[in-house]
Amino acid sequence: MHHPADPAALDLANRRYGRDELAQLPDFNATLATLLAHRSVRAFTDQPLPAGTLPLLVAAAQSAPSSSNLQVWSVIAIEDAARKARLAALANHQAHIVEAPLLLLFTADLARLKRVAAQRNEPIAGLDYLDTLLMAFIDAALAAQNALVAAESLGLGTVYIGALRNQPEAVAAELGLPGQVFPAFGLVVGHPDPTRPAAVKPRLPQSAVLHREHYSQARQDAAVADYDAILQGFQATQHLPQQPWSRQAVGRLRGPETLSGRDRLAQALHNRGFTFQ
Repeated sequence: MHHPADPAALDLANRRYGRDELAQLPDFNATLATLLAHRSVRAFTDQPLPAGTLPLLVAAAQSAPSSSNLQVWSVIAIEDAARKARLAALANHQAHIVEAPLLLLFTADLARLKRVAAQRNEPIAGLDYLDTLLMAFIDAALAAQNALVAAESLGLGTVYIGALRNQPEAVAAELGLPGQVFPAFGLVVGHPDPTRPAAVKPRLPQSAVLHREHYSQARQDAAVADYDAILQGFQATQHLPQQPWSRQAVGRLRGPETLSGRDRLAQALHNRGFTFQ
């Protein structure tokens, strides 16, 4: 039997697109509400996290899938103000890294299995292949996203920090990372500042990202043009400079000079003891 969609739930889902993208919903729940309400928070209060928050977030992270149960990731929790300030300086001086009480640094970690193999006096040449490296970054991302959803379900705010890959060797030195442990990204966690609220940013229409049965490029141009207009409308409401997404995205990847140091990622991986073939 069909039940009409709850208007509030449908509004929340469609806010993700800045227009009426979804016409109906199946049963709705709090998990979906948390996912759909995500926004990157870059303004935090100085309120500490409730006792037990960190181990609960790590438990949520460890509940994510892990390829072959290899668990090739680790996370470093940084709460020391001086260390957060030094890391912020390595990540384009993002003030929210210092402002929030917790920074989680998720890493691709092959060192643990290398050590286990050495202790067992067994070979582990599979670490030296690209698929294993990809697996480590994917597992770290899956774990971090679980932690993000858990934090937001508790009313906390979060934002990822990809800029910690700008100077990965310096980040590794600051945190004492051994070889074959690579800083993948950070996740800032704290109480959102209600006086500086963040808004849900619209994403590309589903016609740009959802393909049925086979990939089709035919609908991409119209979808991107629609999104350019929607995003500029959103930028206007947030008092942000208005720039089409197509121009912004292409400009961000124009050349190595726009990658903020991440154009040398392959060299940084080699410097951190990773080999991949």
